[in-house]
Amino acid sequence: MNIRENLEQLEQDNLSPYAAHSRDSRGRLHPEEQCDIRPVYQRDRDRILHCKAFRRMKDKTQVFLAPQGDHYRTRLTHTLEVSQIARTIAKALRLNEDLVEAIALGHDLGHTPFGHAGERALDQIHPGGFAHYKQSVRVVEVLEKNGNGLNLTWEVRNGIMNHRTSGNPSTLEGQVVRFSDKIAYIHHDMDDAQRAGIITEDDIPVTMRTFLGYTTRERLNTFVHNIIENSMEKDSISMSPDVFEAMMELRVLMFRNVYENPVAKKEEDKAIKMLSELYEYYTDHPEVMSREYRELVEYRGVPKEQAVCDYISGMTDQYSMEKFREIYIPKSWEVY
Repeated sequence: MNIRENLEQLEQDNLSPYAAHSRDSRGRLHPEEQCDIRPVYQRDRDRILHCKAFRRMKDKTQVFLAPQGDHYRTRLTHTLEVSQIARTIAKALRLNEDLVEAIALGHDLGHTPFGHAGERALDQIHPGGFAHYKQSVRVVEVLEKNGNGLNLTWEVRNGIMNHRTSGNPSTLEGQVVRFSDKIAYIHHDMDDAQRAGIITEDDIPVTMRTFLGYTTRERLNTFVHNIIENSMEKDSISMSPDVFEAMMELRVLMFRNVYENPVAKKEEDKAIKMLSELYEYYTDHPEVMSREYRELVEYRGVPKEQAVCDYISGMTDQYSMEKFREIYIPKSWEVY
């Protein structure tokens, strides 16, 4: 037995019978030779970690557009927090940590610049519409590696596609990430909003604080413990009804006080207008897009509008603003 086979046997011996075992994967879109060291989900995790779309998330908005403060979350730090929460839950439940981490690290690869404002802009202007979870799958299936994709396993792609609230992941590991995504953004977005002076602990009803915890840290601890306690040795991942209801009430409060707050979101209309202008420009001038996106049209038969959507959705906040300035803002004459 090689190292990978030994690790697969350890999974069989130690993981929960409800876990997704690497040797039982439904496979990849394109069959390939197995690694002699890494099981398939660990290999997927590594591919995501090393891809360009993962690196770009460090300069993409989480909640506050293009934040200049040192401590505000970005799409990348959100992703890392989702991964940490999901791995804690998975380890306690004896699920496959490699699969959980791969799904968590890849779940937001398709997010636009400027967060959900960018998503709304592309959904409004692109004929095919836009949803970040679908784009995340497109990134790993098509766009990475110069149009060849990362060739990830079915289980990882299924978890990425179904991480949204209305999703239905086929593995328990995917279900763990789906919960962890909500827990992470409720937790860290509350923390960022308090730092920005948008909300305070006093804005949370005292009954909710008494039940869930008086700080973001205490509430995070409550959610994680509750999932573990209610999912142990079961074939699905769940919270107790009362804690789940309280979490969703907290989510509603966050939408009312933070996500739809005019102070926090006052620049969003500008971002939507800017990305819409970029979409129209590149649709008229696809030849000035980056080479890999031009080649999608020229050599792979991708419709021009889809390639433009792929290009813009992959931009960081700063890169999209720089491109807008380059195209639409006159430059000073610099010859003296």
